[in-house]
Amino acid sequence: MKLIVAIIQPYRLDAVREALTEAGIHGLTVSEVRGYGRQSGHTEVYRGAEYTINYVPKIKLEIAVDDAQAAETSEAITNAARTGKIGDGKIFVLDLLSTTRIRTGEEGNQAL
Repeated sequence: MKLIVAIIQPYRLDAVREALTEAGIHGLTVSEVRGYGRQSGHTEVYRGAEYTINYVPKIKLEIAVDDAQAAETSEAITNAARTGKIGDGKIFVLDLLSTTRIRTGEEGNQAL
């Protein structure tokens, strides 16, 4: 099993969700996060004063999938989230050692 963690632009969330649904992925966790990468924040003007925004708002997706679905899931996220501009995000694929569905006690791939 794999845990896919993706950091994407907030306005790309609906497109990514649709792409994942089409790829047969039926569950994900979404968190609002802030951070920076190469874009290193930006400046904004509010009431005539310039402010530096060091942390950019992003969306963090966490998706647990079977090993066989990992590449397809990553590709679906990439295709749906890509704008070609700096700040599109990153995808991390991690090994997932165990999973348990609390309601039924199912473990492993059956719990996904």
